[in-house]
Amino acid sequence: MRILYVEDEKYLADAVIHVLDKSGISVEWVADGEEGLELAVKPIYDAIVLDVMLPKMSGFDILRVIRERNIKTTVIMLSDLIQAEDKIKGLNYGADDYLAKPFKTAELVARLQALSRRPALQDETVIRFGDLYYDKTNRTLNELELTEKEALLVETLMRNPDRAQSKEYLLNHIWGSDNFGDENYVEVYISYLRKKLTKLNSKVKIKTLRGLGYKLVYKEK
Repeated sequence: MRILYVEDEKYLADAVIHVLDKSGISVEWVADGEEGLELAVKPIYDAIVLDVMLPKMSGFDILRVIRERNIKTTVIMLSDLIQAEDKIKGLNYGADDYLAKPFKTAELVARLQALSRRPALQDETVIRFGDLYYDKTNRTLNELELTEKEALLVETLMRNPDRAQSKEYLLNHIWGSDNFGDENYVEVYISYLRKKLTKLNSKVKIKTLRGLGYKLVYKEK
C-alpha cells in the first residue's frame, strides 16, 4: 500500500511514518496544504491521510477540491477538532474515515488496512501499479504521452501485473490482424517502454520470464 500523508507536525509525522513503514506501508509525507493538494490530485496513492489544520491550505479545502475533481482515493482525516460538526463537515466533503488527535498509530494502520479491503472506487479510466498511473483518456503514463501500441501494451501489463503475458498473446491482442506473425514487434515495444520507465525514474520494471513472456514487478527499495 502507498499513501500520501499530509501533516505539518514533524514529530508526529516521524512517529507515524516509522510505524507505517514497519507495517509495510509506503509513505510520502508533505507538511503544507498547497503541496498536499499538488500530490493528492495524482492517482498514484491507495489512500491519503490528511490533517485538517495545515499551513497555506486546510485539509477540508484539499478534500473538497479532490472530490470536486472526481478523485476517489480513500481519505482519512486527522484533527484535534473534536466537535461533531467538524467531523460531519469532513464526512460530507467525502472523507472515508476520521481520527481524532491524539490517536494510536496502530489504530491508523488498522483503519488503512480495513479501507484497503473495500472494493476499489477509483475511476476506471485510470489504472495504477506501483508508482505508475496510466490515464486511458489522455493515453499518458504518469503524464508522459504514449503511442497507441505503447498504450495498449502498458494497459495489458498493468491490468495483469501478477501474470506473465506471452509474446504470442501480446502480438495477437495488440496488433491483431496487422501482426504478420512477427514477435519482434513485441520485443521492440517492450524496449520502448523500458526506456520510458527509466525516463520516469519508476521503480516498476518489466521482467522477462524465459519461455513465459513479460510481467511488471515493483521494487520499493
